[in-house]
Amino acid sequence: MIIILCLDNNNGMLFHQRRQSRDKLVIENIIETFQGHLIHINSFSKILFEEFPENIIIDENFLSNSCDTDICFVENEDISKYEDKISKIIVYQWNRDYPFDVKCNIDFSQYQLTSVIEFKGNSHSVITREEYSK
Repeated sequence: MIIILCLDNNNGMLFHQRRQSRDKLVIENIIETFQGHLIHINSFSKILFEEFPENIIIDENFLSNSCDTDICFVENEDISKYEDKISKIIVYQWNRDYPFDVKCNIDFSQYQLTSVIEFKGNSHSVITREEYSK
């Protein structure tokens, strides 16, 4: 399974059940990167993909129901219990410190950093896209 995350400098994901940030160009990058593939999400993330309904599958149990080749965009789920299914993690780093109360608890040292790309976002001057593989 390929996991896609958006994280701050401290691996923060959410603050009071709200996403820390959203960036239109991150979503466009995800859609472009995975052309021809469906992105699995839950209803919390639906608003981010409103312009691309044909590219998503909404399932509240998407991580449990996903197979090894599925692509999953995760904002508010604990992915650590699915680590045995994860082959790659793509992280969009906001390169900022935000308040958070939900943190990604994956140990990235268990993965190999295979790619780093920086690009200008819509809401952030620099967004770093990192790819990690097992």
